[in-house]
Amino acid sequence: MEDPIRRPGPGEPSLFLRVLDGEVAAKPPVWLMRQAGRYLPEYREIRATAPTFLDLCYDPKRAAEVTLQPIRRFGFDAAILFSDILVVPDALGLPTAFESGHGPKLKPVTTAEGFAELHGEVDMGRLSPVLETVERVRGALGPETALIGFCGAPFTVASYMVAGSGTPDQGPARDLAYRNPELFGRIIDRVTEASITYLSAQLDAGADAVMIFDSWAGVLPRLEYERWSQGPIERIVAGVRKRRPGARIVGFPRVSGGQLLRAAESGVTALGLDIFVDPHWADSVLPRALPVQGNLDPKALIAGGRALDEAVDDIRGAFGRRPHVFNLGHGITPDTPIPHVERLVARLRA
Repeated sequence: MEDPIRRPGPGEPSLFLRVLDGEVAAKPPVWLMRQAGRYLPEYREIRATAPTFLDLCYDPKRAAEVTLQPIRRFGFDAAILFSDILVVPDALGLPTAFESGHGPKLKPVTTAEGFAELHGEVDMGRLSPVLETVERVRGALGPETALIGFCGAPFTVASYMVAGSGTPDQGPARDLAYRNPELFGRIIDRVTEASITYLSAQLDAGADAVMIFDSWAGVLPRLEYERWSQGPIERIVAGVRKRRPGARIVGFPRVSGGQLLRAAESGVTALGLDIFVDPHWADSVLPRALPVQGNLDPKALIAGGRALDEAVDDIRGAFGRRPHVFNLGHGITPDTPIPHVERLVARLRA
């Protein structure tokens, strides 16, 4: 039977990269955040063979296989490195683990004494398996499929470092930022410098672009956003470009309104939009030449059918005149039906 999903032909230039470089594509490239994950049975099989989640992240052979699985199944225009944003604090010497059913657990950094226990620089030896994964994946992909590396933004990473786990409103990090901005600033600076080194190394290892995830920037009021999110991201973009001129960097701050407009000024190549951003408003206020990425609601993907088709068409209608990478406005969830993902890709390429 003929494959209903039209995949890019072998050897074709990457449409994802062309759009990041400013091309307006009649049919946008597509990939999905968290596309390598628990909604795929082949991922669950491999995950069951790894003692812990971090063991899987630090196993180049298995991590590369997991990264490639959604490309084989769906023919996405880009693969994203299978890893986690918390490998950076782990490589800074902060004890980090993932407990089944409870998420990440770190030793909280809330005092000057706790901060002094961190490495002065990121341990790239600890991260060498991740870079090997990048090399393996890039070697397995054709030029038609881009490879995306990533890190967490300093505020988001620091919020886990301070709290020792995920929290509903990042309250511990916000409290520390107000009570002891000098200490919180030192944590942010350490993560910022580590991120510059880490992203640059991913690009050197074969990543075609990198992405900065600021999942919790939206909890910050304006002044705190400028200080703890916007400023550090601008430093990362400038620092990576100093080492790798022309590096393609996608920003994904989960913010809206005026903060989204500021995020567009951070120097990123493209801006990822979350589900709460009205695509028509975003298209009207963001610079026309700025590529955008997003922003389908993962719930629409779960629903499928007419709801999915209407949501897809609305986003395409909003961004049809600008460079646009189709994606979700948040990560894909484990309960997503595989046929719905197939329907999404087929509709985008029809």
